[in-house]
Amino acid sequence: MFNIGDFARHGRVSVRMLRHYDAIGLLRPARVDPHSGYRHYTADQLARLNRVIALKDLGFTLEQVGAILGDEIGAEELRGMLRLRQAELEAALEAARARLAQVGARLRAIESEGRMSTQDVVVKKIPAVRIAELSAVAAGFEPEAISPVIGPLYEELCGRLEAAGVTGFGPGIAYYEDAGKGDGSIVVHAGMTVPEGTEAEGVRVHVLPGIEEAATVVHRGPMDDILPTAQALASWIDVNGHASAGYARELYLECPEDRAGWVTELQEPITRA
Repeated sequence: MFNIGDFARHGRVSVRMLRHYDAIGLLRPARVDPHSGYRHYTADQLARLNRVIALKDLGFTLEQVGAILGDEIGAEELRGMLRLRQAELEAALEAARARLAQVGARLRAIESEGRMSTQDVVVKKIPAVRIAELSAVAAGFEPEAISPVIGPLYEELCGRLEAAGVTGFGPGIAYYEDAGKGDGSIVVHAGMTVPEGTEAEGVRVHVLPGIEEAATVVHRGPMDDILPTAQALASWIDVNGHASAGYARELYLECPEDRAGWVTELQEPITRA
């Protein structure tokens, strides 16, 4: 048997916690000395302690933990519950990372206000181009709404083109339009330039119309950092007496594995204000 201090050390919990579990009947000592009141535990009781801690970490109250253990939950069922909780925590962590990235992007946009050059904006005509595309609806035009949609679209599109034996496709062109639902949702079009005669199952192949007049600027770096560049382009459009005529297209000129090396041209259709 172990005294309470040794048992706490082996179970990686505090003595105070063990005393509380004893008080509420969740984990009684194997023996209590009738004279000194000292608590003693057996190694077998570590199994119950592990279940108590695991269920508590799953978010159950101690009262609920007691009820669950009273039903003698099996190791396999507990493993399943822990795996589910692990997946939930990993999803929450990923969502938190995404929010942190967007906060960082907004902060960089604020820090660059008035300092980003608009000298590199070029007005030009964008020619029509044949593309293969897949599309889906995003909840909004915010980066956190677009990113989870456009990434999988491109993965699926490239996979279908490769399965169809299409070679020499690219660069990628993404364009956007209102979904027309009145809720701010956006249709995301993920396209790849392709040669004439291209066919692939489930893929729309068509000629994307050109833009008669577009204000363009090149962004270098990951798309998560596009905000300062996009807002510098907006400033140029406003200052130079133009008006935006729609969402900017994104022409992905270079997309290496390291996203810090990405080169993307924004192409925003404009008219005279």
